[in-house]
Amino acid sequence: NYMGIGLAVTGIVAMLVAATPALYVPIFSTPLKWVVMLAPLGFVMFLSFRIERISGATAQLLFWLFCGLMGLSLASIFLVFTGASIGRAFFGAAAMFAAFSLYGYTTKRDLTQFGSFLMMGLIGVVIASVINIFLGSSALQFAISIIGILVFVGLTAWDTQSIKLQYAEHHDGETRQKLAVMGALSLYLNFINIFQLLLSLTGERE
Repeated sequence: NYMGIGLAVTGIVAMLVAATPALYVPIFSTPLKWVVMLAPLGFVMFLSFRIERISGATAQLLFWLFCGLMGLSLASIFLVFTGASIGRAFFGAAAMFAAFSLYGYTTKRDLTQFGSFLMMGLIGVVIASVINIFLGSSALQFAISIIGILVFVGLTAWDTQSIKLQYAEHHDGETRQKLAVMGALSLYLNFINIFQLLLSLTGERE
């Protein structure tokens, strides 16, 4: 539920900002864009390192704020890509995410063994993406997108199973609320990355 509502918050904020020049011009034509782009990373790091020390209600509030900031950050895609291609990428990402999340939830196979492999793949995608900022290679970007999608759908299955197992081990409400927030955050990030990578592959520019 947290993830679904979080995606709705992100989508609404992104569309409102993209439809309002008085908002997106000051954000994306000034250095403020770097704050908007990097602030969500700060929220992720804070939640990851401080989750044990904050209350479940605080964690939930930070998650909603994070989703709102992601909406600000993602508003730029509406200025670059056509609405139709954004819609196709969204529904394509939703289908892939749902399929692999369902697999992770229902499979009897232990997916723990794939965790380190997927994390190495994620690190590789991040490093390659940073390198390509300077190279600007379309071929490398294509490879990054394909490999990245495979990594994030794998992480979706892995995270779903991990969340299911952790939730079953804890019974107090406060811990479960924190697990729900962190689980939603992990799955949200997987979905957003699948969506962005798919959009970079199939998106039609304005």
